[in-house]
Order: sequence, then structure tokens, then C-alpha cells
Amino acid sequence: MDVVWALLLATALVIVVTYSRLPPQDLYNVSRGGLAGGLGRALVFLNYPVALAAISIACLAAEGIGTRNAWFAALSASGLCAITAVPGVVDQHDLDAKLVNVLPALGVAIAFVLSLLAPWERVGRLPLDPVRVAIGVIVWPVALVWIAATLGFFFPGDLLLGEEIRRGGDGRLAPAVHLGEHEGLDAALLITTALVLTRYRPPCAVMYVLCLGLVYGLFVEWRDFWFEQVNKRDWMTWKPPSVLTPRVSLAWGLIVVLALLVALAVRRFEGPRQPAGDPRRTAPTPALGSPTSGSTTGAPSP
Repeated sequence: MDVVWALLLATALVIVVTYSRLPPQDLYNVSRGGLAGGLGRALVFLNYPVALAAISIACLAAEGIGTRNAWFAALSASGLCAITAVPGVVDQHDLDAKLVNVLPALGVAIAFVLSLLAPWERVGRLPLDPVRVAIGVIVWPVALVWIAATLGFFFPGDLLLGEEIRRGGDGRLAPAVHLGEHEGLDAALLITTALVLTRYRPPCAVMYVLCLGLVYGLFVEWRDFWFEQVNKRDWMTWKPPSVLTPRVSLAWGLIVVLALLVALAVRRFEGPRQPAGDPRRTAPTPALGSPTSGSTTGAPSP
């Protein structure tokens, strides 16, 4: 769990620094500069993608704490975080902070406190860990170009397009990868959150939410990478469908179904979490009439 919060909060801090020091015109769809602009963009980041990850974190933490108050706090946090999905709360065409962005950020804060209070179990090696590692090995090298952009500089070289000038969808020339935070990096963070939290073998509903975030993140990262690294090289005009915002579409139907299949597969290979309790009896029950079947002193039972 620590690695998840470390990644999310470190990214938020980098966003504050980058958006504070660079002029808004060098960044993507923001109009405010300075520290106010950096803090505002970090607030939007806490809405998307952090609030989406915080829903599962809050529920897992409440399950570990096991009290009614913890579940009330987790449900409150989930409700606040879910506001992110309301149209207009996070608009990729206008990433300046709005007052409504405070509500999902408050949900993130509640989830963070719950995670500090929860007794997280130490998880050993699981059957699907090699698959998790393989996905991470693919996801994070692809994200290097977006990590550089979030830090405020262009990725060098032609292996992954960065500062190379390309013609965008509006017909104007611009760097292939804009400076600032990218949806592709958001997707990598959601994928990593799902890979880590599914190791705790959560309840079915939380497992599905995590797998939905995993499949959704893979789709989003694939599209962002494809547009910047394939379409902008003029290798191909076709690009994957946009799934950034949920809507009724074939692509989203596929995401929903794939998430269900992934959740079932994880549950099948790794099973549910075993509830804590008294150790199971391993010795057979003494036969009726034997000295140990009644009184511990050997006397007959009354």
C-alpha cells in the first residue's frame, strides 16, 4: 500500500513544482501560472486519477479496520470520490481547478487517513505475481516519455517521440508530447494501483472495481501512446477509440466485460482472503467413552 500512495503523492508534488515554474502556454489546457496554478492542477490530479484509486483503498482499509465508523467513513469517501465521474468536474479541455474539485480531494484525504489506520497484512508470493510484473515491465517504460513531460522537459531521441515537431489533430505544428501531466501517466498509476491492491484478495465488488481500473487504464495508456507515437509519425491514420470518459459504446462495453473476466480469473487463481479466526482443529475428535472425551482429569463425565 505504501508504494501506491508514494507514487500518487510524489506525482502530485511534481505537478505542483512543474506547473508553478512553467508558463501556462507551455502546458496543456491550463490558464493559471505560478504556485496557484501548480496547486490547482494538483487538485485536479487528486480528482483524476487519484480519487478513482482512493475508492478501492478506502473500502479495503475499512474491511481491515472492521468497525462501523470505518465503513461509514469509507462509504463517505467513496461517494465524494465518485463525484469525479460527474460530467464537467474534470474536463480535459479545461484543467484549471474549480471549487467542485475540492469534494473528491476531500474523499481522497479520508481514504488516506483510513489507510494509515488499517492493519495491512503482509502478503507473500501469489500465483499471478509474474503476470503483474510483466504488465508493469510494459507499462512503465512506455510511460517514460510522460514522466519526463510531467517533470517539465521533453524526452530526448526518436525512440519515443518527445520534443520532435509533429502536426497535431488541429493541423498546427507542435511538440509530439506536450509538457505537463498526461492521461497516459494517469493510466499507468491506475494500472499500478490495481496490480498492487488485487494482491490483498479483496471482496468481489472491490475486486471488480480494481479490475475495471486495470482494464480501463490499459485502454487509456494504449490510446495515448498510439496517438503520440504512431499517428504523429504518420505511420497509420487509425487510432484506438477514446475511452477516457465513460459512455455507452462498444469500447466501454468491452472494458466492462474484460474487467469481469479478469476479476473472475484473479479470484480463480488466487482465491478470496481467508478470514482471521481460531486455528482449525487438526486432531480427530476423541471417541466417546475414551478418557479424554469427558473430564480432563480422566473421571467420567457427569
